[in-house]
Amino acid sequence: MKPSLAPHRLAPVALALALTLSACGKGDPAAMLGSARDYLAKNDNAAAVIQLKNALQQDPNLAEARLLLGRALLATGDAVGAQTELQKALDLGASPNEALPWLVRSRLAQGQAKEVTTQYASTRLDDAAAQATLQTLLATAWRQQGQAKEAQAALEQALKLQPDHPPAVVELARQKAIGRDLDGALGQLDALLAKHPNDADAQVLRGDIFLTRRAAPDALAAFQAGAKSNPNSADALAGVVRAHLLNRQLDEAATALQALEKAAPGRPQTVYLGAQLALMRNELPKARELTQALLKALPNYPAAQELAGAVEFQSGAWVQAETHLARAIQLAPSLPMARRLLVMTYLRTGQTDRAIATLPADLNRPDVDAAMLGAAGQAWLVKGDAEQAQRYFARAVKLDPNDPAKRTTLALSQLAAGQTGTAFEALESIAAKDEGTVADLALINAHLQRREFDKALAAIDALAKKQPKEPLPLQLRGRVLLQKGDLAGARAAFEQALALDADYHEALAALSAVDVREGKASAAEQRLREALKRKPANAPAWLLLADVRVASGGTPQEITELLQKAVEASPTDKAPRIALVEHLLRQNDAKGALSAAQAAAVAQPDVPEVLDALGRAHSAAGEFNQAMSTFGKLQGMLPNSPLPHLRMADAQARHKDPNAAMQSLRKALELQPDLLLAQRALAELALRNGKASDALAVAKTVQQQRPKSAAGYVMEGDVHSFNKAFGAAAQAYRNGLKQQPTAELAIKLHTALTLDGKGAEAERAASEWIKANPKDAAVSQYLGDRALAAKRTVEARAHYERVVALQPRNPVALNNLAWLLGQAKQPQAVEMAERAVAAAPNEPAFQDTLAVVLSDRGEHEKALEIQKKVVAQRPAVPIFKLNLAKIMIKAGDKSGAKSLLDELAAMGDKFGQQAEVAELRKGL
Repeated sequence: MKPSLAPHRLAPVALALALTLSACGKGDPAAMLGSARDYLAKNDNAAAVIQLKNALQQDPNLAEARLLLGRALLATGDAVGAQTELQKALDLGASPNEALPWLVRSRLAQGQAKEVTTQYASTRLDDAAAQATLQTLLATAWRQQGQAKEAQAALEQALKLQPDHPPAVVELARQKAIGRDLDGALGQLDALLAKHPNDADAQVLRGDIFLTRRAAPDALAAFQAGAKSNPNSADALAGVVRAHLLNRQLDEAATALQALEKAAPGRPQTVYLGAQLALMRNELPKARELTQALLKALPNYPAAQELAGAVEFQSGAWVQAETHLARAIQLAPSLPMARRLLVMTYLRTGQTDRAIATLPADLNRPDVDAAMLGAAGQAWLVKGDAEQAQRYFARAVKLDPNDPAKRTTLALSQLAAGQTGTAFEALESIAAKDEGTVADLALINAHLQRREFDKALAAIDALAKKQPKEPLPLQLRGRVLLQKGDLAGARAAFEQALALDADYHEALAALSAVDVREGKASAAEQRLREALKRKPANAPAWLLLADVRVASGGTPQEITELLQKAVEASPTDKAPRIALVEHLLRQNDAKGALSAAQAAAVAQPDVPEVLDALGRAHSAAGEFNQAMSTFGKLQGMLPNSPLPHLRMADAQARHKDPNAAMQSLRKALELQPDLLLAQRALAELALRNGKASDALAVAKTVQQQRPKSAAGYVMEGDVHSFNKAFGAAAQAYRNGLKQQPTAELAIKLHTALTLDGKGAEAERAASEWIKANPKDAAVSQYLGDRALAAKRTVEARAHYERVVALQPRNPVALNNLAWLLGQAKQPQAVEMAERAVAAAPNEPAFQDTLAVVLSDRGEHEKALEIQKKVVAQRPAVPIFKLNLAKIMIKAGDKSGAKSLLDELAAMGDKFGQQAEVAELRKGL
């Protein structure tokens, strides 16, 4: 039962205070005002508020009382009430020199930075000290909006008016600290304190800087000095609590919190630190109660959302944690703990792509938080990029020599240096003794990099013993089994992961991929729809369902609707919005893509990926100026990235301005000289515009930059082929094959030799490739396509049969083989065509082949049903209409066939099979 305090124990104290205050000049506002001044001088703001309110009851028009009441309310944390009283004071004629700076402070305390700069940036006070204070407050407001130049200009004005204005010097030091010039900031503060040793604000900022450096003793000394200078400084007292919390001195923090509660009871900062202390003591109900009270009063307070997310994360309430943490970084993207916990929440719920997208953009900074690096390593490990994971694990936190993370880092460094025996022994030892999982994950990743699958599975078994109720070990096991080719084992592992957590997204995605691979897309769809029934706001599940429907033959409109549901499920998530824009662009629906991109830009105006999508949508819609303007904004946001210049080049090329496009590509290469995408585009543009020597120069540069890669030789060969110098092209492709044997080069070599009149040599080169690369299907498919085009059907069939044996779900090979079998009146034709449609259900050309071979087998009704759908999907493709007419004739529908054939005949030279059309019309 919750204890209660007896009311009669409080009554005498309350009565005594009321009698004392009311006795001070009964009914005399001037006496009450004087008494209030005395209380304010003693920092007794609560008593001053009572006296000032009494005075204003007697005379509501006392401007000085309004002014003092506003200051007192602000000191007690009531910024809203303070703003009201200070504005009334100004309206009643209080001096702007005195009242206006306090009014601005009250508005800043409410987060009204933009309103402050809009309303007061041009205000001029006639007192130099007051104007310096106002300019300092404006600098704070500009800084809170991220406007560094404006903030700097305001500070310069303040210091010009008063060169040693302490608040301006403190704000200037704060800006240096934000810019990571911590030594410069401390130097300025030390100089200020030498002249003004009792400046509590300067001491508080020193403490904050020391906290940033995790120097808790120095921070504690600074905060204590600030509290000594101003015993009622809530910031200084709060700093003492924070320093103790950083050192995990929880009892000392509790004692310091009592002092803060006495000086600033009920203040947001006080409640926040109380909740933080409760969380660190694992008093989760109390922590949740305090954070919810804080959020009720300040729903847009980022730190409160962050702390609420941390409470829910520690409680295992993943949905609530995600909600609070996502809101926190939306309000304040730089909050490190919120971002790290959101990444970990996504990882815990299997949303790996969202975890990776949430990682900070400046993850390569040397001082990045160790836990964030560990989270990044885990994300890329689960994603399947062992090399990227290794980089983050290898940058594990550098703490004391006995720390497991430090020893893990050392082991990974040894592994990178080739000391594999020592490294694996160390990792196994750390994983066995340490309760954490960093070493386990690093060990698993290291084995995967070396394709030591059985050893990776053994390491996963050890991880599973540490995390028996977590889906991650089972997810990793499934991934390894997939790489081993054990589909059944992988499926079982993913199903077991979902048994632990039915909404673990990574397992849902992996199991869906296995289903699609095995031709069981309907099972994946059913599983996802069940997940969406449990949690309709699961945006990643909607995106996954859209992918499954694409694989199983969903219509473009259906995919659009699913992606729109993903957007509705998570309106502030960029991924669904960008996926919708990408889908509409692929469908050549420029208008729809532009509308979706504009909606995304309204919802998330400062997200680079959204701006990128918007610019591409403008370009696709033919809105060149708007596209260039958008990419210009993107460049402003990403000044060191080549991406904006690549986008500009694409838009300029579409706009038929190749010179401008090439200039943009050169700018991209100035930022990243080895960017292959830009180099390829530059060479292609140069070739198309008669500058073959420029294209060849690009190819030579690529060869120098990548001597072990085939990329530069492919480019060189393509330049020679474009100029019909096929002998030189063949030599370039041969050189490339020596560096990096790829099917692309083998195909290009065969083509160049054939065009150079060296057919026998070309066939010999292709045969040698197939013999040396028995598992490669690409060259055989290419040879099959060439033979088919040359009507060498027996040869083509042999090539396609080899491809299908290597790749049983290759839709193109299956389709072409079905057509050849149909021409040869072979009964297997229908089976092959059905397999092609199952592998690529959205491709009308494959459905067309199926309809034709069905009709040839006498199944005219089924063939008609399929072919009519094909024509409805692609009404502008005349060959589909011709095949439909043929099927109609076989089915006895001569009237329907005549209508189609007349339509085709009217096309004249636009359709190259008029002779066949005429022959069919004669037979009707």
